[in-house]
Amino acid sequence: MLISQYRKADGRIQVVARDGTEAFEVKSDQSLYEMAIDCAAKGTTLHTHISDVGLGAAVDLEALYADGRLLPPLTHPDAAHLHLTGTGLTHLGSASTRASMHAKADEETDSMKMFRMGVESGKPDAGQVGVQPEWFYKGTGAALVSPGAPLVSPSFALDGGEEPELAGLYIIGADGTPFRLGFALANEFSDHVTERQNYLYLAHSKLRPCSVGPEMLVGDLPNSVEGTSKIMRGDDVVFEKPFLSGETNMSHTIANLEHHHFKYDVFRQPGDVHVHMFGTATLSFADGIVPQDGDVFEISAPAFGLPLRNALSTTPAVNGAVAVRKL
Repeated sequence: MLISQYRKADGRIQVVARDGTEAFEVKSDQSLYEMAIDCAAKGTTLHTHISDVGLGAAVDLEALYADGRLLPPLTHPDAAHLHLTGTGLTHLGSASTRASMHAKADEETDSMKMFRMGVESGKPDAGQVGVQPEWFYKGTGAALVSPGAPLVSPSFALDGGEEPELAGLYIIGADGTPFRLGFALANEFSDHVTERQNYLYLAHSKLRPCSVGPEMLVGDLPNSVEGTSKIMRGDDVVFEKPFLSGETNMSHTIANLEHHHFKYDVFRQPGDVHVHMFGTATLSFADGIVPQDGDVFEISAPAFGLPLRNALSTTPAVNGAVAVRKL
């Protein structure tokens, strides 16, 4: 089942579900967040809940997309309670680009060391704990961009580049238990030029908006996901390359990545939402592509429904430092 959300004319959120080519409104006034909280409290699943309440009118998701009405599959009514985070160096082949940014002659980079640790100890037996991955923070729900909306690069950025990934979408139950609703396509938009200056700038490079959706796959992640990352400049395709994900193509299990995020109490606060991105091995930056204002990033994979599209936009330059006033 694929689930999406759109904004109705009266401002309310409508949940949409589909198992095939046609999509239908779920007969409920609840957002997906509200449905998930109820399911966690009652001990049922999203699939069962949607089957019980039933489906209503058919909807044209492509038309809603074109109208700018699609939302991320999962949101929170208070953006401060939605956390955007991720892991890097988790995919086979992901270390080569990163290592090349910081390589020194005859010296193994920290990136390559961490990647090797994942290959050796990132897939423990079920119920066991493997090595922890690289982890980063992107922001709150204020940085989550809807499918079709622009990804805005700040004026001080040195680059704005796509990262085609998969994300897990989670809510935290009343007792602090994390519940995964499903998986979605993600563009973990980053500043690779800033990161390349010094590995310690990685944290700065990740504080950028990102986008997730348009649809969420309910259930298990396929072992192997084959998708395409594309950059359109007007009618021209300036970059197109396959990307691979799923545990077959990863150096960590999803369970291990989830453990090392949710082991922290601060990420198990009841009612919170988490969008956690699992990394990639495919970047246009590695091929020397410099995205330009107006370029459209498109990330697609058949199992995840509609492709995720976002245009690049850059804010005008601002002179001077941010002023902080005393109270």
